[in-house]
Amino acid sequence: MRKLHSTVVFALLALAPALLEAQPLAGGGVQFTVFLRGTPVGVEETTVTRSADGLVITGTSRLGPPLEVIVRQAEIKYDASGAPLSCFVEGSLRQRQLVLSTTVEGTTATTDLAEGTSRSRQAHEIAPGAVLLSSVYFGGHEVLAARLLDRKEGDEIPVYVPGQGQATARVGPATDERIQTSSGMVKARRFRVALEQEGKTTDTEVWVDDQGRLVRFSAISQTLDVVRTDVASVSARREAVTRPGDESLRIPAHGFTIAGTLSRPPGEADKGAKMPTIVLVGSIGVTDRDELRAGIPILGQLASALADAGYLVVRYDQRGIGQSGGRAESAEIGDYAEDVRSVVRFLRKRKDVDRERVAVLGYDYGGSVALTAAARDGDIKALVLVATPGMAGGELVLEQQRAALAKMDLPEAEKQRRIDLQQRINEAVVTGRGWDQIPPAMRQQAESEWFRSLLTFDPAEQMKKVRQPVLVVHGGLDAELGTHHADALASMAEARKQPAGEKVKLTVVPGVNHLLVPARDGTVDEYASLGGASVSPEVTSGIAAWLGEVFAAAKK
Repeated sequence: MRKLHSTVVFALLALAPALLEAQPLAGGGVQFTVFLRGTPVGVEETTVTRSADGLVITGTSRLGPPLEVIVRQAEIKYDASGAPLSCFVEGSLRQRQLVLSTTVEGTTATTDLAEGTSRSRQAHEIAPGAVLLSSVYFGGHEVLAARLLDRKEGDEIPVYVPGQGQATARVGPATDERIQTSSGMVKARRFRVALEQEGKTTDTEVWVDDQGRLVRFSAISQTLDVVRTDVASVSARREAVTRPGDESLRIPAHGFTIAGTLSRPPGEADKGAKMPTIVLVGSIGVTDRDELRAGIPILGQLASALADAGYLVVRYDQRGIGQSGGRAESAEIGDYAEDVRSVVRFLRKRKDVDRERVAVLGYDYGGSVALTAAARDGDIKALVLVATPGMAGGELVLEQQRAALAKMDLPEAEKQRRIDLQQRINEAVVTGRGWDQIPPAMRQQAESEWFRSLLTFDPAEQMKKVRQPVLVVHGGLDAELGTHHADALASMAEARKQPAGEKVKLTVVPGVNHLLVPARDGTVDEYASLGGASVSPEVTSGIAAWLGEVFAAAKK
C-alpha cells in the first residue's frame, strides 16, 4: 500500500502504545495546542468517552502550514477488555481529501484509504491489545498516556499504525513533573518512549497526569510538541529545577511585569552581606526561565550550580512567556535587551546585591540580547556569552540553511533553489519589498519583528560598544553553532580599544554540545538520547571562577 503523502513528522506520530484494561483513563474533553519548532501551528479537540461497552476517542483538529492537516472527524474505538475495534479519520492533508477507515477482526486489521483520487486497501496482522494510532490525529495518544502509568522501564507495548503496520513502544525512564497553571498545580509523570517501526527508532516523551490523561507528547528530533492547552498557556510554568530558599520575583518592566526566580547560595553564612549576582538570559522562543531543551533544564541547572558556587542567580521568563507579561510577537532584540536592563535595575535596589558585582550571562540567542544590554548599560559589570552566534544574523540564517540542506538527499539544483529562496525571504523581511515572490505561508512565518531584528543584528557592531570584561564559553562538540562562532566573538572582544580588549577569555569545553552537556557527536539527532543529562561542571566551574577573578580585580 502507498503510504500517506506526509512529512517525516507524520511518520513519527504514527506510533504509540496500548492495552487498556484496568487503567484510570478519565473521560471528558480537552484541547491541545500543537507546536512545531516552538511555533504554535494549530489546535486539536479530543474527547474520551467510557461506557460498559468500552472506550471511544473522538476529535477534530486544524493544523496550519507547514503541516496543513484538517481533521473534521476522528473516532477510535476499543471494547470493554481493551481490544482495538476501529479507527476512522476524515479530513484533508496538504489540501488533498483524506478518508482512512480501519476495522479490526481478530488478529487482522484492514484499512481502506482514500487520498485525493487514489484508493487502496491493506490488511496487516495486529497484536492483541495493540493501540490504534492514526498518523494524522494525536488523540490516540490518550491511550498511550493511560497505559504508561503502570509500566516500568524496559517494558514493550504493541502498537498498530492504521494502514502502515505494527510497531513497538519501548518504555524508558520516567520522572515526576509539576506544572503550575492558572487553575492550580498539575502533577504529571514524564516517560521516555522509544518508538520502533521497520528498523527505525524514534525517541519521544509522553507526559501523563494522575487521571491517566495525556498532558504532552513530544517528538524530540522533529521539535514537535502536542501540549494540553492549560499547560501550554503563557501563565503556566513547569517547575523543572527548585532549590531550598528560592525566591519568586515580580520585576517591573516597560508596561508589564517580568516573573523570575532568585536562587541563593546554600547556608549564606553572612546574611547581611551584599553578594555577587548573575542574571541569566535565555534564548528567544517558547522556553521559560529554565530553558528546557530535550528534557534538560539548561538555565535551571546553570542557576543551581552557580548558586552553589556562591552567587545570587536570577533567571526569568521572557516577555509573553510563562508567567511574564508583555507581548512577544512585536518584540525585537533591542526590546529584550531593555528587559534585561529592567532586571538589573531591580536587583541593584536590593540590599543583598552588590551593585558593583552584577554580571549578565546570555545563552544561545540570549547572548545576542545580553550583548546588546551590556553595550547600553554600564551597571552590568561583566558579560558571559554561552553558545552564542558570532556572525551577522543574515549570514547566520544562511549558514544554518546550508547545514540543514547538507543532510538532505536532494539534487544540488534544488538545494541552491532553496538557498536562493531564503535569501529572497531575508531581503523581503529587511526591506519590506519583494513579498510578491514569496509563498504566503512562508511570509506568515518570516514576517516578524524578532526575525527582522535577527537578520539585521551584527555582534561586531554591538561589541564595539561593550566596555565590560567578556567571557566566551562554547561546547567543543556544538553542532548547532560551530566553535568558529566563539572564536569570532572572542576576536571581536579583543579588538576593542584598551583596556577593554585585554579583559577577554575564550573557553571551549571539550566533549560538550550546544545544550552544554557531555555528548558523543553533538548533533541535534543525538539530543533525544540525552534526557536526564546535566550541564557539564566544566562549564559552570569555569564561569564561576572567571567571574570571581573579574570581580576581585575590580575591587582593587
